[in-house]
Amino acid sequence: MVSEHYFSSTPGSELRPRTIHVRLAGADRELVTAGGVFSPDRVDTGTQVLLANVPSPPPGGNLLDLGCGWGPIALTLASESPHAKVWAVDVNERALDLVRANAEKMSITNVNAVLPDDVPDDVSFTTIWSNPPIRVGKNELHGLLERWLPRLEIGSDAWLVVQRNLGSDSLHRWLQGRFPEDFSIIRAATNKGYRVLRARRRTGMTSPIDIVEQ
Repeated sequence: MVSEHYFSSTPGSELRPRTIHVRLAGADRELVTAGGVFSPDRVDTGTQVLLANVPSPPPGGNLLDLGCGWGPIALTLASESPHAKVWAVDVNERALDLVRANAEKMSITNVNAVLPDDVPDDVSFTTIWSNPPIRVGKNELHGLLERWLPRLEIGSDAWLVVQRNLGSDSLHRWLQGRFPEDFSIIRAATNKGYRVLRARRRTGMTSPIDIVEQ
């Protein structure tokens, strides 16, 4: 069921780990996934688009992968910023176990895979990368973003990838209306039917940015 893939804290399907071969952070990897998590057979297209269209992550601080699944975004962040602390956050405990297993396979020690409520309230983030769970529903999605975007540090960016046919443009408009004073929201890239949205926590002055169409 789709709802299990995205939201179940303890998936009801039998745990059957499988090995997949993917390319992450510039190298071929052999990692482990399982049913009951999002996109268990590959790095999904949306995540591929996100990873291809974001700048290098900050070298330090706290970095957030919101809705981490089995970990392709969190593992990329941790590989590219080994001195940062990467928070891989998901409600699915099986997904978190897979992130931990894959971090061990990649000899990564700077990933902290946790449930949302296990992130201390005083932690702020120097970037957020997310392929958010659109199918959770509009109200749940909006609540998710209202909870986490305000935890960006001033001048920092959140990067969200959303399929155009699943409401990327309406989400863009909602973000602009919900955070008009706090964030600058732009469409940073379009590719393979997906939009990459950048939400920058305002510093009082923002610079123009080129829109990349691919």
